[in-house]
Amino acid sequence: MEHQDKSGSQQMVPASPQALALRSSTIVARGLRDLARDSNWLIKKIFNARCSQLAISASGQVCAVAALAPLGAERVCLFDIELSSPISMLAIPPDQPPGQTGLPAAFAYSPTARHLLAAWGAWPSELQVFDLHGKMFLGSFGEFSNVPESLAWSASGKYLAAATLGGREAKLRLWEAADSRFGLPFAGKPVAELGAPSTLADLLGAQAPNEDSDDDGTFSGFGRSSFSPDDGTLAAVVRIEGEWADDSLALFEVPTLRRQHAFPAQGRITDVAWAFDGRQVIFCSAGQAYRLLADTMQPDPLPLGAELCACHPLLPLCLCYSSWLKNSAKGRLFLIDLERLAVFDECPAEGVVDLRWSLDGSKAYAVTADGLAYIYEPPLV
Repeated sequence: MEHQDKSGSQQMVPASPQALALRSSTIVARGLRDLARDSNWLIKKIFNARCSQLAISASGQVCAVAALAPLGAERVCLFDIELSSPISMLAIPPDQPPGQTGLPAAFAYSPTARHLLAAWGAWPSELQVFDLHGKMFLGSFGEFSNVPESLAWSASGKYLAAATLGGREAKLRLWEAADSRFGLPFAGKPVAELGAPSTLADLLGAQAPNEDSDDDGTFSGFGRSSFSPDDGTLAAVVRIEGEWADDSLALFEVPTLRRQHAFPAQGRITDVAWAFDGRQVIFCSAGQAYRLLADTMQPDPLPLGAELCACHPLLPLCLCYSSWLKNSAKGRLFLIDLERLAVFDECPAEGVVDLRWSLDGSKAYAVTADGLAYIYEPPLV
């Protein structure tokens, strides 16, 4: 019988040290960093100023109106949470520092964070467009009478919604992406637009409050808005002013802005976000978190308080912020599992203005009004 030598399969063969180093370098770097902390949250200071209006991109950039020494005057500034890069400032020609402070502003990043749309009370009354990769100002479009309360860019990059307050001058406008050869991601007139309704019933249907009662308030305009993952629906806040008035959440068809559904809330709605699969909308009203399920179309309170929310792009998770805890004046950031409705990670925080997940969902960002950044980065799986 022929003898077969199987000794080769039982021997240890030395591997190249260089190959092992290449394969493990990422894990080692992450491991060394994780050894220095006992939490999934990293906290770092990214700017020394105070600002109430800012926006975070999916790549960790922050756009904010801030007054930085030694300039004194407020400017639109770009900061980077991840990198220790120099602060850059955005300007449109002719660049003249404003004389007033506290002017309203609104920002929206494209899904890939290449483009930034900005509106600021110190600039001309149009949406200003910047190419952040090319580090240039591209131009403007979308003239307005009031600085938008909210700018929302759809996840596919195809649509932009601008919502403004102002009572009879309030508008909800929708643009569709322009031909890229023109340079601007959006241009020209909106494809659909809603103005102030004659009555709230015209806008909200049967769910409209009774306008004959002073307690039910009057139409003030449109607030925070968010596109569904498939770009088919825009969830937008309808702001109602009055001593005892409550906002409403309306779902509009895209791109027609035809009303599909409307739901009364309790108090002022401060944020709204879609779950990754489009089956539920999370919104925050009067410090309480709610969800609207697509199959029942009824808002249900969640067992937690929150004022800001941001849903994970790929998983049934939501990052939330509440400015106060029960029996405490302090706030917190926390993660909720939308299937089990359970909080599974949290971090004390105060003064958070905006939340954002990275494009791949591997981490999340939160930034406060005084320039403190929180980075949620769970362990490698």
